[in-house]
Amino acid sequence: MKIVAFHHNGQPGVGIVSADLQQIEPFDMPLAQREGGALALIERQARGEPLPGALPAIALADVHITAPLPRPRRNIFCVGKNYFAHAREFAGSGFDSSAQSGGEIPAEPIIFTKVPESVVGPGAAIEMPAASSAIDYEAELTIVIGRGGKGILAKDALAHVWGYTIINDVTARDWQSRHQQWHLGKSFDTFCPMGPWLVSADECDGTNTGVRCYVNGELRQNASTRDFIFDIPKLIETISAGITLYPGDLIATGTPVGVGIGFKPPKYLKSGDVVRVEIDGIGILENPVR
Repeated sequence: MKIVAFHHNGQPGVGIVSADLQQIEPFDMPLAQREGGALALIERQARGEPLPGALPAIALADVHITAPLPRPRRNIFCVGKNYFAHAREFAGSGFDSSAQSGGEIPAEPIIFTKVPESVVGPGAAIEMPAASSAIDYEAELTIVIGRGGKGILAKDALAHVWGYTIINDVTARDWQSRHQQWHLGKSFDTFCPMGPWLVSADECDGTNTGVRCYVNGELRQNASTRDFIFDIPKLIETISAGITLYPGDLIATGTPVGVGIGFKPPKYLKSGDVVRVEIDGIGILENPVR
C-alpha cells in the first residue's frame, strides 16, 4: 500500500496510490485529519481500526503531491554514519567532530534530530540559506513506526514498522562542524524533503533495498541497506530503550558514501541544481535547489 498526501482543487487529501501509479483513491476523512497527511491512518491501524471509506478515484497527474507527513508530530530521529564507506568518507573530510573522539566507525548508533518544520514535499525547493554556503545532500531510507512502544527488543522491532519513505537529509556542513552537534545544521527550513509517499512494509523490504542519489543527473550515491552498520532492529531497540515511540514517528537510517563533502574539492549544492533520490520499492523524490 502506498499512501500519498496531496492537494486537489485547493483542498488537502490523503489516499492510496494505484499499483500502476496512475490514480489515487482518496480517503473520506475530516479536514483536520487530512491536513496531517497519513498520520491519522497510521494511528487508526495501530489501534486495530479499519481504514476510512474511499471517495471516487482521481488521476495522480491532477494533484499536487505534498510530504506524506507534512508536519510530523515531533522531531525526526536521524542516524549518523550508518554505512561503513560513508563513515570513513565523513571521518576523512575534516568536518566530523564525532570521529575525533570515537573513531571512524561508531560503536553505537549516533542519533540526532531534525525539526518538523524543516519538512517539504516532492518538487518543493531546497532553499539556500544566507547563513551557509556548504549545503550537502544525503539520501536516506526512512522508517515509519506503526505500533509504538518503549523498550522494544531487536527481535520484535520489525513488527513495529508500518513502512518506509524517503528523506533527503540536507545539511549545512559548516554549521555541523562549527557547533559540534548536528541539530542546527540539519534543521534549517526546507532541509528535510520527504516523499513521494509512504509504502507499507509488505511492499518494501527496508532491510535489503537500493538507495541512489543523483545531482543534475550525475549519480553520486549508490548503495544497499544491506550495508548498514546498525540494522533497523538495532536502531529501533536503541531509540526506544529510553524514549517511547509513537505511531507515525520517523527514523532516517543514514546515508551512503558519495555525499558532496566527500569529494575533493567538495561538491556542495548550488542554486539551480536538482537532487533526485531513488529507493527501490518506494519511488523517486526530486527537489530543485533555489
